[in-house]
Amino acid sequence: MIFVSFATMIFTIIVLSLVIWGNKDKIINSIVHNYISETNGIKSKPILIEKVEEAPAVVVKEEVKKEEKTIVSAVKIARPAVVSIIVNKEIPQYEITYEKDGVTDTKTSKDVQIKQIGTGSGFIVSPLGIIVTNRHVVDKTDLKYVVMLNDGREYAAKILAQDPVLDVAIIKIEATGLPYLKFADSDLLQVGESVVAIGNALGEFKNTVSAGVVSGLSRNVNAQGGGGFKEFLYKVIQTDAAINKGNSGGPLLNLSGEVVGINVALAEDSSNIGFSLPINSVKSVIEQVKKTGKISRPYVGIRYVVVDEVAKKELDLPLSYGVLVMKGNGKDEPAVLPGSPAEKAGILEGDIILAVDGELVTANNDFMSLIRSKKVGEKITLSILSKDVQKTVILTLGEVQ
Repeated sequence: MIFVSFATMIFTIIVLSLVIWGNKDKIINSIVHNYISETNGIKSKPILIEKVEEAPAVVVKEEVKKEEKTIVSAVKIARPAVVSIIVNKEIPQYEITYEKDGVTDTKTSKDVQIKQIGTGSGFIVSPLGIIVTNRHVVDKTDLKYVVMLNDGREYAAKILAQDPVLDVAIIKIEATGLPYLKFADSDLLQVGESVVAIGNALGEFKNTVSAGVVSGLSRNVNAQGGGGFKEFLYKVIQTDAAINKGNSGGPLLNLSGEVVGINVALAEDSSNIGFSLPINSVKSVIEQVKKTGKISRPYVGIRYVVVDEVAKKELDLPLSYGVLVMKGNGKDEPAVLPGSPAEKAGILEGDIILAVDGELVTANNDFMSLIRSKKVGEKITLSILSKDVQKTVILTLGEVQ
């Protein structure tokens, strides 16, 4: 009898073990679901630790991948229309300096060779071969400029127009059916927005791509170009997308592959601080050249210094904004140019121009930008402080010759 009971118990244990083993997942899950917290005495929902740790990582990877795809798409759209500009100079094959009868002379060969002395970038804005670049890339009349397309074809470039104020030049090549870039509205740019720069980096790496963000807007800065030139830039885009030597004149793009700016310079003694001209400030120039073949720029005809707190103190002025009409250091640098719109309107040396068409002239709303936004022949209203008396002057803008 004892043996039978023992055998029955063993058999029961074996059966129960098999049942438990076959349903182990359900039993474990039930235990987890009914776990009672020892600290607060309430039931807690099961926490799958491995999923909590992995979920954010998966999301980040997907976001990064999405941004990468967007950058790749923007580059694919824009790259065919980005060009390299090669700067060549004709130099004699040889030059000999010798002395004869105590006289030093130089003999130069008539045969010349072409030597590359610089590079830049640009982008096509018309299927008829119209290209935008920086003025400082093509500003020498004794040099030859060659445009290399993305597919390797090369064309001699003709300079159509240059704008020294904006540092923009429009050039043309004899080709048709070319891919070209579309413009975005640069006024809609936001700080932190992703941007892409494309250009002929260091003059060696054609169509090099760098990505970054808009670091700042409406910057007024002293900047330095890749060739060592320096200039003052008004209301430009600041970006940390790398702008290297040779990138000047190339496009700054949004993630739709549209142009938001023209890469122009680097900040002095900086790391990854570059500047681009907002494309909205250049659109009218491009359209002018397309229609008339030249750039028309309005001008007032004065020399001036910006009035700020420092100028107010040093020059003993009654206010700290506007521009003071003031002559230059040389004898041929009068405050008001003879025959200019300013002279015709009665503006005098020592006058302070306070506002243009009701807009105050300040460091962030500079006089040059306000005038540049007008058209040749347009009448503007200037608020002026003249000999401690505020008055209004109507001036008709002339054209820069």
